Amino acid sequence: MNEKTSSLPEERQKAIQTDNLTKYYGKARGITELNLSVEKGEFFGFIGPNGAGKSTTIRTLLGLISPTSGSAQILGKDIIKEKKEILQNIGYLPSEAAFYPGMKVKDVLTLSAAMRKTDCTKEAEKLCDRLQLDTSRKVDELSFGNRKKAAIVCALQSYPELLILDEPTGGLDPLMQREFFDILRERNRNGATIFLSSHVLSEIQRNCTRAAIIREGRIIACDSVDALSKTNAKRVAVHGSVALDGLGKIRDRIDGDGSVSFLYSGDIDLLLRTLLAGHVTDLSISEPDLEEIFLHYYEKDGDRT
Repeated sequence: MNEKTSSLPEERQKAIQTDNLTKYYGKARGITELNLSVEKGEFFGFIGPNGAGKSTTIRTLLGLISPTSGSAQILGKDIIKEKKEILQNIGYLPSEAAFYPGMKVKDVLTLSAAMRKTDCTKEAEKLCDRLQLDTSRKVDELSFGNRKKAAIVCALQSYPELLILDEPTGGLDPLMQREFFDILRERNRNGATIFLSSHVLSEIQRNCTRAAIIREGRIIACDSVDALSKTNAKRVAVHGSVALDGLGKIRDRIDGDGSVSFLYSGDIDLLLRTLLAGHVTDLSISEPDLEEIFLHYYEKDGDRT
């Protein structure tokens, strides 16, 4: 099966393809029957809070841990049988960067490039300049944010075909986050596939075209970001005095001084009649943001609004 997958024409190969990929730590759940497909050239988001299974998925895909069952291919290659070839063609950014102690940043970058048998000097210089990274310092002396910058340069300097990024912006200040995503968008425009794992929904909404939502080790939704953001629920903000008890389908109610805000997915005629029966001094009805929709996916029953 894997040899057949590797022989597929390039245009038919996926950047990432999993088939019921499962990982258990003893009896503890890691990921369960994960089916995921990422096209080459996509900027793909992988959404979920801490503990949902994002890092386990990535570590399994990279061959850092072995799957319990199921299979997966990266760039048409089997993650178990062709792990070495896979690692030569991807850039990986872990959520927490760790380096050999005592090394200077420039030596870490040189070592990373040497492991790929590639001269990355010019690209590394460009990236370090854009990220304001001092390569003369020892990695032991770096702040968490600067260690993250060093890890970013290690991942990007060889211009890999696929970038797998696990919570990449932790420790970066807002200006560096903006520069980092500018770099990622440039790489994506030049053909690189980007797999972005994050619990920061604004990062996904601003940069990704498609995304998957993972909950308790399972994919519960996968679609375009626009489609995931669509719902019949509305964010209603009312100023005044209104009795809302008869509306029923109210979520995320926030009461203020003379105001109330809530998500509503019921009958619009009923909403309007209820508002007309009260005393409304101001009213706004808008689309909920992605974060509100994401939280709804995480409700116990998993039903969409």
